[in-house]
Amino acid sequence: MPLNSVISYPISAYQNLPIHAEYYEPNRFVISGITLGVQTTVTTTINHNYVIGQLVRLIIPSSFGSRGLNEQTGYVISIPSLNQILLDLNSVGIDPFISSSAKTQAQILSIGGINTGAINTSGGQNLSTFIPGSFLDISPL
Repeated sequence: MPLNSVISYPISAYQNLPIHAEYYEPNRFVISGITLGVQTTVTTTINHNYVIGQLVRLIIPSSFGSRGLNEQTGYVISIPSLNQILLDLNSVGIDPFISSSAKTQAQILSIGGINTGAINTSGGQNLSTFIPGSFLDISPL
């Protein structure tokens, strides 16, 4: 077979679709405020869909301050209100969060995914492993 031959296999119409963030829960949220302390409270611009036990990452551009929290991960330990998350991050001594009109917004992102399948040695059971707050595919496809 020549090296420049094209091999064409049947490809399912629903194979390798682009990833759409709107098809996954929980989502990414823009941060409107951070209260520093032994535990860190993050306020989002809209109501979030995170759960207690969720692992999250903070992305904070330098124009927003709180540089010591950029790229930090922490667990949600409480949900004080629909747009607030209390994290197990110690932020004592970190510069305060400030509002900015920067194009790239400060954001909080969930970490994790749902893996399904047999989780024991008892055979072909359709069981699932669920990580609280992990991604859930809600795609209409």
